[in-house]
Amino acid sequence: MKKATVKESKVTKSRKSSLKRLLQTTRKFQEATPRSFAVSFAHHLKFSLAKDEYSATPLDCLKSLALTIRDRLVERWIETQQTYYKQDAKRVYYLSMEFLIGRSLGNALINLDLWECAEQALAQLGYRPEDLQELEFDAALGNGGLGRLAACFMDSMATLELPGYGYGIRYDYGIFFQRIVDGYQQETPDNWLRYGNPWEIERPEYIYMVKFYGQVDQYTDTRGVLRMDWIDTEDVVAMAYDTPIPGYRNNTVNNLRLWAAKASREFNLEYFNHGDYDRAVDEKIESENISKVLYPKDDFTQGRELRLKQEYFLVSATLQDIIRRYKKTHSLSFDMFPHKVAIQLNDTHPSLAITELMRILVDLEGLTWEKAWEITVNTCGYTNHTILSEALEKWSVSLLGHVLPRHLQIIYEINRRFLDDVARLNPGDGDRLQRMSIIEEGGEKRVRMANLAIVGSHSVNGVAALHSEILKNDVFRDFYQIWPERFNNKTNGITQRRWLRLCNPALSSLISEKIGEGWIANLDKLKKLAALADDPDFQKRWVEVKKQNKERLAHLIKKRHHIEVNHYSMFDCQVKRIHEYKRQLLNALHIITLHNRIKNNPDESVVPRTVIFAGKAAPGYFRAKLSIKLINSIAQAVNNDPQIGDKLKVIFLPNYSVSLAQKIIPSADLSEQISTAGMEASGTGNMKFALNGALTIGTLDGANIEIMEEVGKDNIFIFGLTAEEVMHLKKSGYDPWHYYNEDPELKQAIDMIGAGYFSPSEPNLFHPLLNALFKDGDYFMVLADYAAYVKCQEQVSKEYSDQRLWAKKSILNVANMGKFSSDRTIREYAQEIWKAKPIPITLPGAGD
Repeated sequence: MKKATVKESKVTKSRKSSLKRLLQTTRKFQEATPRSFAVSFAHHLKFSLAKDEYSATPLDCLKSLALTIRDRLVERWIETQQTYYKQDAKRVYYLSMEFLIGRSLGNALINLDLWECAEQALAQLGYRPEDLQELEFDAALGNGGLGRLAACFMDSMATLELPGYGYGIRYDYGIFFQRIVDGYQQETPDNWLRYGNPWEIERPEYIYMVKFYGQVDQYTDTRGVLRMDWIDTEDVVAMAYDTPIPGYRNNTVNNLRLWAAKASREFNLEYFNHGDYDRAVDEKIESENISKVLYPKDDFTQGRELRLKQEYFLVSATLQDIIRRYKKTHSLSFDMFPHKVAIQLNDTHPSLAITELMRILVDLEGLTWEKAWEITVNTCGYTNHTILSEALEKWSVSLLGHVLPRHLQIIYEINRRFLDDVARLNPGDGDRLQRMSIIEEGGEKRVRMANLAIVGSHSVNGVAALHSEILKNDVFRDFYQIWPERFNNKTNGITQRRWLRLCNPALSSLISEKIGEGWIANLDKLKKLAALADDPDFQKRWVEVKKQNKERLAHLIKKRHHIEVNHYSMFDCQVKRIHEYKRQLLNALHIITLHNRIKNNPDESVVPRTVIFAGKAAPGYFRAKLSIKLINSIAQAVNNDPQIGDKLKVIFLPNYSVSLAQKIIPSADLSEQISTAGMEASGTGNMKFALNGALTIGTLDGANIEIMEEVGKDNIFIFGLTAEEVMHLKKSGYDPWHYYNEDPELKQAIDMIGAGYFSPSEPNLFHPLLNALFKDGDYFMVLADYAAYVKCQEQVSKEYSDQRLWAKKSILNVANMGKFSSDRTIREYAQEIWKAKPIPITLPGAGD
């Protein structure tokens, strides 16, 4: 037997050696030359897609181009993973229910420094990379800022050569496709995988069983220790799909692993043989629903249950994968686990990772509770993204116990031990125990997932300076008093590779011409632009770039929506999720005010504006959806009024996405960041607009404060109540009627909405929005900030009329955006939370 094993080993070794030699010969086909690129493109068109010059469609050419680029990622991808193993690197695992990746083509070409090569190779075929990338479907696996942040972080981890892995769910249908019909949002399925995904590689060798339901069996093991066995479960298979994430101009290619749910059995053959075909496949359909759609509607029991199953599906498959990888080099002990593994929870959605890790370590690996808890806390970090109490995730105890009975037991035990510690520190303080408990008592018992995440993590961070202070001093004050060392701030950032270099090539070229390309890897180098802010020639070229971008967007608006906009007008943009706290309604009231001023004084000279909205409202969010209808109804009235003409236009661009944002943001003159102070955690749209030369009008909220500190108070338009003033006004008795009665322009705008001016066939249509302002007390302080907002907008118009002054401020905004690179954010995470170090990747034969 031993001889056979040795012989087998020699054969295996010989195979590997031969295969290695053959694989090394493939490198010549990956050369970064137009000739090699074109040959690879043609090879994929013929042999991967079975097409020729007669049958190839533009979509086939897109796929061939993607596969050609992927070929050039694969060697780096493999070498990156092997290097992490060889060096036994500490790895970072970023768990997120959302990854709003967008399109991958342009980003990959830029990071691999292959854009010109691809351009030259495709030119002979009559294609351009920028045309083919328009055919690529957005990977819309996210709802907004949370998912886009995760995508930016993956780009930065690879660029900084950090051993980083993203883990999420491969939803068959992303965030819904938004249509606007008669001014109303209509949701249709976003079938982003309709034509396949050439970037991903299916990994059937990485499948894991994920358990649900069942019951917990208690028994005493041979050592007399009480053990728990989770039995009689319903199992679902998680299968991995990997997407390469390249760093910028280095050899690092990290991995984004997305899980798809597969039935543990294809169908029940017994039912099938008896003719019950529907029942035969029911189990398969139900199992695979887990990865069917991003954010199922959770306003009914089945929807909430599916959402909970999605969250556990992600963490269960991911932790099994993490532990498999850890055991390859540390099979005998978990002592090194926190030194080799960092798990970052992107909001509370993956916080079940804390209980799942405890279950694995205690129930399956046999560790003591105390040892397992020490490992768990030292491994996990939690990023909070909201201070809105209604957005802090909670699960009913009954639902969680039904779906995950063992995890509910673990949560109760975590809570018991935690509250014992709190009681010892604060004897007799029952109110504190009630506030801090992971289990919310009173009425239906619920599990507070944010409390679980804080208790089970060694680091808790907010995503902007103000946000982090509110977490410490208000939302999680009790926890901060016990563990001040756990709380920290990591201001969000964006990747300049996508949000300037890719989306704004003309401005990028101008900047690189003047200060070099160093800013693409180090955004702080944009500081050099400040010296050019007063240069008339540079200002002129800067304004010309903006004009070109605006013409491009105006052309798109005319083509898609048949509305002619004046590209010499100020492009005033508010693009983000539609939500009451983001206050699209405040913007709408200002538009009505401008409309009334023009109508009352038609001969008065005004700075023309094109106000552009885009964003999706959650399907069950009635007021947000009604806000979309209001905006479109205002647009209908304004855009068709000959007395208004080109002085004011209102556009709502449907189906906001990463690719649409890449068209809107470079064209914007004014960036609307007008959330109620103290309610926006950070925002990243504010950073994207400012990086592309738009000036910000905003409240002192989220990262607006830090943007103001960087660009200077003279180069940003700040208005309205501060977070402290908002809290004080609410406590002292806020009366929205006071503002309505004291401001004639506000009163007129409100009365027009209420009387049906914008909905003549349904005069009461928008009354629910007005009820939110008056009957419900104007929770988001729209009326309180209206006068300050209108006055600030007057200053905006005044300064925009001086194009040299505006150009100077625009240049200074871009020059001072270095802090807001996600590279800086990730560097801080790595140094202060993850304790992870860069691992440079060297390709075999490099330098030979």
